[in-house]
Amino acid sequence: MLDFSNARILVIGDVMLDQYWSGPSERVSPEAPVPVVKIKNDEVRLGGAANVALNLKALGAQVEIAGVIGKDSAGEELTNALNQYGISTHFYLGSTPTIRKLRILSRHQQLLRMDFEETLPPEDSLIFTTQTLPLLKNFDLVLISDYGKGCLNEVQRLIQKSNELQIKTFIDPKGDCYEKYRGATLIKPNQSEFCQITGSFNDENDFDIKAAHLIEKLKIEHLLVTRSEHGMALFGKTNTPYKIATRAQDVYDVTGAGDTVIATLAAAFANGKNLQESVNLANMAAGIVVAKVGTATASIAELNDQFSQSQRHQGYVSPSKEQLKELVEQAQQQGQKVVFTNGCFDILHSGHVRYLDEAAKQGDKLIIAVNTDESVQTLKGPSRPIIPLENRMELLASLSFVDWVVPFSEETPRDLICYLQPDVLVKGGDYQPHEIAGCDCVWENGGEVKILSFWDGFSTSNIVERIQTSLDDNRSSQNNAKGDA
Repeated sequence: MLDFSNARILVIGDVMLDQYWSGPSERVSPEAPVPVVKIKNDEVRLGGAANVALNLKALGAQVEIAGVIGKDSAGEELTNALNQYGISTHFYLGSTPTIRKLRILSRHQQLLRMDFEETLPPEDSLIFTTQTLPLLKNFDLVLISDYGKGCLNEVQRLIQKSNELQIKTFIDPKGDCYEKYRGATLIKPNQSEFCQITGSFNDENDFDIKAAHLIEKLKIEHLLVTRSEHGMALFGKTNTPYKIATRAQDVYDVTGAGDTVIATLAAAFANGKNLQESVNLANMAAGIVVAKVGTATASIAELNDQFSQSQRHQGYVSPSKEQLKELVEQAQQQGQKVVFTNGCFDILHSGHVRYLDEAAKQGDKLIIAVNTDESVQTLKGPSRPIIPLENRMELLASLSFVDWVVPFSEETPRDLICYLQPDVLVKGGDYQPHEIAGCDCVWENGGEVKILSFWDGFSTSNIVERIQTSLDDNRSSQNNAKGDA
């Protein structure tokens, strides 16, 4: 299981408050040819560097943030929101208002965006940087999130001080001059930003050459270029470029994906992963957030789910009950139907596979709850199970149509079903729906209970009996042979 809880990361950068006003629009204004939106919802989200900090918190990292806000209600709202997530703030009260971006939406379409911001005076940036420098020594990694709003005019001082303290600096850059980032550990531009600095490239070889020149020019250790549908490319001073394809399947919204990438990269690296491993995890996290609408984060549960699936044949680790609950809710929020079934699954055979394949076709995600070794003994006798729980779960997880495998130790999985609230509960055999444990909870939640095909001639108990009979016959034959001798 991935665990980023040991990472101590300070986010420094331009913070802002994102506001979303939305409602129906059914007429055109008599005053001007513009739609009239009747505001029904007023939503506030963390923006800029604050969203990077939120992404780190969602991954379980220890995170604090430093930035500049105004002496206004927006600054208070931003601070309170971060504190509610458990993120400590080190904000300097500047002479300009807190940056706000107000979006007006109707029918999931953005009609207007209004930006409330003023250029931060150089003296504010100077004072902020001076106040921030003493904080650096308390962290393993400094993540600098530059949105070009003036907070980071003195960024070179932050990088130099971090280098003196032997603290790594990861930069999400902005603008057409990267000299201010000289000496950083890693810079992460997207491909468009990269070309803005180096010029467009003709082919992959030209791309690699320009990346190497930029690394040498800025005296940085690494360069990570995010390339949208073309994945990511990691460059170092000496290593061969490491390039990976995107993992995104369905792209709904790329808003905030860059924040997720730099946050995941930093969290993984600060917890001991090498850069290639960290890039792979960042790519997974990006694939998660672009499948969501609006600025979003990838939770540690979602990332663990993706990581577990990629590692299935190297030893599958199931999510905890709490993490599985979160994954189920996230799937349902995206309109996916979650199917639940359970069993001992001792000695996996083709009857099991046929049944589970049919179960998976009842929805979009399939959960299998597996009896622990102790509960199998209670049901089947002291000689069972033949296969230990961990191995049974690993075999089940290797099936392409299985999404999550979770153990349960109770007599029935009713409590687990009521906790997870799946959309479809399935069981094979000659049961009636009302006889299936947990059916009441599923029905109360508006779900379905289905009885699937029962495959005659397939039974673990029968297989065990045939093996035992075969062993007995062999022993008998051996004894007879000895008697004849």
